Amino acid sequence: MDVLALYREAGAYHEGHFLLASGRHSPKFLQSTTVLQHPHLTEKIGQALAQKVGEAGLSPRLVVGPAMGGVVLAYEVARHLPESRAIFTEKDGQGGMKVREAFRIEPGEPFIAVEDVLTTGGSVLKAVGAVEALGGRCVAVACIVDRRAGEGPLAGYPLVSLTRLTFDTYAPGEVPEWLAQVPLQEI
Repeated sequence: MDVLALYREAGAYHEGHFLLASGRHSPKFLQSTTVLQHPHLTEKIGQALAQKVGEAGLSPRLVVGPAMGGVVLAYEVARHLPESRAIFTEKDGQGGMKVREAFRIEPGEPFIAVEDVLTTGGSVLKAVGAVEALGGRCVAVACIVDRRAGEGPLAGYPLVSLTRLTFDTYAPGEVPEWLAQVPLQEI
């Protein structure tokens, strides 16, 4: 699957000058919500990610996504994994994530956590922690796009991704002149 072509097809690949949620600046941005609003594209992504999970020898019984962006993705990936169900985590108001009381986690239940674009892994790891706190066992983190700057470990969890794309990002005081001349868009 050519993920970048899929994002382009959906109008979800942008070039310009973007202020990312991390506070860093980038000349490129992927807007996954634009892609995931289209069921036919979301189905392709979910099926491809589920296939990669299976190829990695993983058999999760649960797929979890951090709200809000991971809700649709978790559902679609779980739909393509035999005997899996999908849940989501939500902000707990204290900087972490929590699992709703209505969702049951069995002791030792194997799960994967999904994210659309993995930049630092912060929110998906909070989701992992919330499910592990209830007894789940994370067997992998899965994402559409891995755009981390390095190959470093993701808290010891295996990573499954459809593609790896690295876009330059810059700290606020290190934005190059050519990018500083482009009007800034906050996202």
